[in-house]
Amino acid sequence: MKRILITVASLVALSAASMAAESGWLHDYEAAKKQAKEENKPILINFTGTDWCGWCIKIEKEIFANEEFKAYAKENLVLMEVDFPKKKEQSEELKAQNKKLDKEFKIEGYPTIFLIDAEGKKLSEKDLGSHKGDAKAYVELIKGLLAGKKE
Repeated sequence: MKRILITVASLVALSAASMAAESGWLHDYEAAKKQAKEENKPILINFTGTDWCGWCIKIEKEIFANEEFKAYAKENLVLMEVDFPKKKEQSEELKAQNKKLDKEFKIEGYPTIFLIDAEGKKLSEKDLGSHKGDAKAYVELIKGLLAGKKE
């Protein structure tokens, strides 16, 4: 019985990792920073409650799931999700990492989304989680913020 539980737990973990990779969203902060550095891209870090936060679910459906956003993000961003679910299982390591990031970035509500560099420094103080509009407008907002930082 113990072997079966270990096997099932392993399959669930592998499935979750595979889904995260397919969606483009990383969950490992150090891996996101490493990728950002290697690819010379900013990180879009999304503090969210994927299974309970109404606004988080809305931004996922209306913006992040949109092909225009996905295409832009694939070429220009490293996507990092810091999730605080109520029903989904997470490893103790992931919970600890997310709690630390929540404190480090002084998160007061969800969704809270920032652009950061490969060192974890905010590129803008603007919280992108309160954006109203469609994926095209969201991409333009990101482009504008990044253009402002390049000058």
